[in-house]
Amino acid sequence: MLSVISPAKTLDFETPATTDQVTQPDFLDHSQALIDILRDYSPQQLSDLMGISDKLAGLNAARFAQWKPPFSLDNAKPAAQAFQGDVYTGLEADTFSKEDNQFAQQHLRILSGLYGLLRPLDLIQPYRLEMGTKLANPSGKDLYAYWKPTLTQAVNQAIADSGSKVLVNLASNEYFKAVDTKSLDAQVITPVFKDEKNGQFKIISFYAKKARGLMSAWIIRERLNSPEALQGFDVDGYRFDPASSQGDTLVFIRKEADRPN
Repeated sequence: MLSVISPAKTLDFETPATTDQVTQPDFLDHSQALIDILRDYSPQQLSDLMGISDKLAGLNAARFAQWKPPFSLDNAKPAAQAFQGDVYTGLEADTFSKEDNQFAQQHLRILSGLYGLLRPLDLIQPYRLEMGTKLANPSGKDLYAYWKPTLTQAVNQAIADSGSKVLVNLASNEYFKAVDTKSLDAQVITPVFKDEKNGQFKIISFYAKKARGLMSAWIIRERLNSPEALQGFDVDGYRFDPASSQGDTLVFIRKEADRPN
């Protein structure tokens, strides 16, 4: 069973990694080709392309200029520890044991606009490049055209290597669209997380993102490799709701009173 999650805009390259068991991304040649395109953009053009402030555009222009393999712990950091958004608050990859990391390497992948597909321990250098960016490239008008064939093949291989033909989609729509699901040799299960608000259960973005990370970490720590086991997810007050679930969409709900403070 393989799980996929999205990357995060927030990065932490100041805190040292908690492991020295690291790997290199599989598609650095693809990444280099994108970096070469991005280096031709001025900060103002990057601001327009990515819809970010002038300050952020300047920061990322500098990142693209400085980006250079080979990666090591001196100039890069494991992806699952470098990303610091809501999903990664739930994942807490810096607390993984050696055995957790080994299982995660086989059963968790991170979709990325620059790196394509990352294992948790793959080293990355700082960047910002969202999958939805309309960056013209030799394959087409955007990053979906650039990555879809490569990602689909790589995800299929990772599913096969995981030992169970099941893909747990814990990524955002923006990122999961980069995979051609019709070409996957797997059952695709999509967990949905709803929190109670004013007496109704709704998807609340902050909580849902963190829950994706919580489930990813739970799968890793419990060494799960069967879809039936997913219904047992009960971390931080969530519980499976069979009445709201349908087919391969599994709904988990959390009452307001059960939400950790």
